[in-house]
Amino acid sequence: MSVQVSDPPPTFNPACRACTRLADFLSEVRAEHPGYHAAPVPPFGDPNARLLIVGLAPGMHGANRTGRPFTGDYAGILLYASLHRHGFGSRGESVSAGDGLELIDCRITNAVKCLPPANKPLPAEMRACNPYLSAELASLPPDAVVLALGQIAHRAVLLGCGLKQSALPFAHAAEYVLPGGRRLIDSYHCSRYNTQTRRLTEAMFYQVMARCRALLDAPEPCGVDPC
Repeated sequence: MSVQVSDPPPTFNPACRACTRLADFLSEVRAEHPGYHAAPVPPFGDPNARLLIVGLAPGMHGANRTGRPFTGDYAGILLYASLHRHGFGSRGESVSAGDGLELIDCRITNAVKCLPPANKPLPAEMRACNPYLSAELASLPPDAVVLALGQIAHRAVLLGCGLKQSALPFAHAAEYVLPGGRRLIDSYHCSRYNTQTRRLTEAMFYQVMARCRALLDAPEPCGVDPC
C-alpha cells in the first residue's frame, strides 16, 4: 500500500486576500501610489536560514513601497547595519528589492504580510496571517534562532508555535526555548520612535544581534527533545 505525503503548508501567498480590510486598503494604496508594491510582502533572505527575524507588518513607504521587509524606511537602517556587522548581510544597507543585497543564514519576515491602516493590524488579521508564519517556524532547523522585533511579533511567534500568550512574557533581550529546541530572543522594534526616544539604542540592538550570532556559532544544549 502506497503512502501519500502531503505538501507542507505554504509560507507565503502573493495573491492572499483573506483579510477584507487589508485587501481593500491595499487597493486604495495602489490607486494612490501606482508605483508601489502594494501587495503582500514576501519574506526576504536565505530559504535555509537558521536566523529568522520577525517584524510586525510592512510600512506604508517602506516594505509596502519596495516589496522587501524593512526596506525604504527608517526602521531598516539599524536592522540591516546590524545584520552586516554580525555577518548576516553582504552589506549594511537595503535600498530596494533589486539592489543585490544578500542575507547570509538569515531570513526576514513579518507577522502580517500586508500593510495595515495606521500600522495596526487587528487581532483577527494577525490570526488569519499566522499560518504562514507557523509554516516558516516549522521549516526552521532545530538549532535555529528566532528574533522577534516587538511585542506583537513575539505574540505572533507564540501563536505560530501553539503556545499560550502567557507562557513566555515579552521583554527586551529575553531568551526562551521554543518547542523543538529552537531559541526565541526578543528585542524592542527598531522603529524611529523607539530609537529616537532611546528606548532602543544602537548598543542594545547590537547586543541582541551578537547573542543571535553567538547561539548560531556555538549552540548551547537546551535539554529539550525535538518535537
